Amino acid sequence: MKAVIYTGDNKIVIEYRAKPVISEPTDAIVRVLHTTICGTDLHILQGHVPSCTPNRIIGHEGVGIIETLGAAVTNLTVGQMVIISCITSCGTCHYCRKKMPSQCESGGWILGNKIDGTQAEYVRIPHAPFSLHRLPESIDQKVAVTLSDTVPTSYECGILNGGIQPGSTVAIIGTGPIGLMILQMARNLFGPSMTTVVGRGAPRLETAKSMGADHTFSMLDGHDAVMSSALAVTKERGFDVVIEAVGTPESFETAQALVGAGGTIASLGVFGESCELHLEKLWNRNICLRTRLIDAISTPDLLKMVEAGGIDPNFLNYLPLLMLIMVASFEFDDIHNAYEAFEASSKHGALKVVVTMPGLSMNGSS
Repeated sequence: MKAVIYTGDNKIVIEYRAKPVISEPTDAIVRVLHTTICGTDLHILQGHVPSCTPNRIIGHEGVGIIETLGAAVTNLTVGQMVIISCITSCGTCHYCRKKMPSQCESGGWILGNKIDGTQAEYVRIPHAPFSLHRLPESIDQKVAVTLSDTVPTSYECGILNGGIQPGSTVAIIGTGPIGLMILQMARNLFGPSMTTVVGRGAPRLETAKSMGADHTFSMLDGHDAVMSSALAVTKERGFDVVIEAVGTPESFETAQALVGAGGTIASLGVFGESCELHLEKLWNRNICLRTRLIDAISTPDLLKMVEAGGIDPNFLNYLPLLMLIMVASFEFDDIHNAYEAFEASSKHGALKVVVTMPGLSMNGSS
């Protein structure tokens, strides 16, 4: 099979690899139909994830068809269309029973990190009974890829960790797929009194405004100017909830400057370097700082929300790219173009890219 291999030194290549096989009775082998690229994949390329070593098939999101099942998997069937969760859950260990599969003793975020992942024609899914979700026919396959990671991360690490309540004032730092998905969820599901989005490029901020953000501010105008303007809309009180969805020292600094007394900072960015925590300013302000890795325990409920129309990931404006086809030179060009399109998404007008596997047309049919 063909697969995208992390080689180290900020590089990937496409190579032929042996098709995976069942190694445990709880395994499933899934033929991948669509996958995508995550910001975490970019962090891997940048050397920020030491647990992912060179020669790994990367990727942890996807939609596919179950080809083979281990003998212990009884809740799924061969031929079923499934969403691959970015988090592998055994369902029985200490952490899984505490509803923290991200810390699973034999799983967690291992796909495309500690074991081979989904940017390949086939992938082995450990603990399949708890790590795969049946995809309803009513949900488009390409949209469903967002339910592997983007949508549950937005809900669990942003909305739930932030503790948004009706009437809350909410600031979202970051205008990537997760930041904008959090904006939609907050407005659709929780009724905040004010939503403010802090980002950089005008197109993303215009998107946030069109999605109902009450205020948008660009860091390109300067940190001090943005802080002054953003705090002014709260009458200098600061925000009840600040969701940091970037993962840089600058964004973490901004979150601390914007949070109000009694407020919560929900930080979900992937940090590749240390950041300052200004306790000299926050110690007496009743601040709650929460971090979280996605647990994906909300995925079944989020599927129902998408089916019911409560949330709609279609806005993510996927850029379809036909990847990994039979012409070798085109394969390398396309996968690198996909990564470039995602990393420089404002240039290409897309929030995410969808990678369609060999033998599928652009509409997803064989």
